[in-house]
Amino acid sequence: MLYWHIFLAFFIPGIVGYGGGPASIPLVENEVVDHYGWMTVSEFSEVLALGNSLPGPIATKMAGYIGYEQGGVLGSIVGIFATVAPSLLLMIVLLGLLYKYKDSPKVKRMTNYIRPTIAVMLGVMAFSFFSTSYSDSGVLQTVILVGVSFFLLEKLKVHPAYVIMGSLLYGGFFL
Repeated sequence: MLYWHIFLAFFIPGIVGYGGGPASIPLVENEVVDHYGWMTVSEFSEVLALGNSLPGPIATKMAGYIGYEQGGVLGSIVGIFATVAPSLLLMIVLLGLLYKYKDSPKVKRMTNYIRPTIAVMLGVMAFSFFSTSYSDSGVLQTVILVGVSFFLLEKLKVHPAYVIMGSLLYGGFFL
């Protein structure tokens, strides 16, 4: 039954999470933290930070790690498969249909309705991470990380990978 829960925890966000890995992260958090209680918000944010610091798709890295934590190697395989299965199924079954109707006004309207929902969910998740950071690390550490990251990304146009690596080093030394 555990492997079925691991499968559902990553398959459902893969089906519903329109927009790829980053769009499905709040959905995975809901399943892993709220529904199954496998992790706390703090633990999930650490897994997310670690996954973001490594190359490759974020959703599969998180599924592999969380699946391994819950069910060992088989849990990791189930989690990764569940993450890629929705895309695989959609590519095989619906590719022709989607290509045929890609310019349809109804499809474009549906996309316009989904995007704000994903943006709100990402905002709620970011607020949750900030509040956890504030309570765990304090306001000074949170302000330093957010401020410096914003400055590096927006003003100096530093690649996000370098900002993530710098944040990891900062956290490793000072937190």
